[in-house]
Amino acid sequence: MNFDKRIGGKPARSRAAALSLALGCGALALLFAQRMAFSSETAVVIAPPALDEPVSATTAHEETAVFAGGCFWGVQGVFQHVRGVTRAVSGYSGGQRDTAQYETVSGGETGHAESVQVTFDPTKVTYGQLLQVYFSVIQDPTQLNRQGPDSGTQYRSAVFPLNDTQRQVAQSYITQLGKAHAFPAPIVTKTEPFKGFYPAESYHQNYLTLHPDSAYIAFNDMPKIANLKRLFPNLYRDKPVLVEAGQ
Repeated sequence: MNFDKRIGGKPARSRAAALSLALGCGALALLFAQRMAFSSETAVVIAPPALDEPVSATTAHEETAVFAGGCFWGVQGVFQHVRGVTRAVSGYSGGQRDTAQYETVSGGETGHAESVQVTFDPTKVTYGQLLQVYFSVIQDPTQLNRQGPDSGTQYRSAVFPLNDTQRQVAQSYITQLGKAHAFPAPIVTKTEPFKGFYPAESYHQNYLTLHPDSAYIAFNDMPKIANLKRLFPNLYRDKPVLVEAGQ
């Protein structure tokens, strides 16, 4: 596949990919190994949510949540390593079905955000715990309409609650983190009405796992996996749950 991540939110071969042609794979790997310590993808230690979904003996063992936090490659990749998550699918949410295609969404005018639909067992990992991972490891909730090298409304930080309980938990947690000044700048993450989720094209699925050595993934997303393991050892699992072909 000659597809690589765009810079600045537009489809393009990345500058890092061009660099790999000049330096060769070995030199590129060394370059990014040296730069990993300076990656902008830094996790923040935050308290768990004071309000979470109730869990009891009658709690269903399957629930779905939708999160947007920049490029869906990294968002999906992290959630695939969380214990209790049974499926994580890259896709689009916030816009209409007929505009849910990568090239169209990349224009930034569809209302869609690159999102990930997470199916999980709330008796093993709660919605609140997923939010804690989301705010701590996956994205910077103080960046407006961008994450890392990607800019545009399609990379906004947003939570799409699927029911009133999720909405209450998410809004309460955003308020809690804001009052605690957990981040050096105001949180811009919004809870948005859920209008539907549309899976992305097959070449976007499992991208982090399939391309761990790509320049974009190595620099922007692999540190997130390391941070998940370091900060949430009880939630981390080494083997990711992947989207199977045709799903």
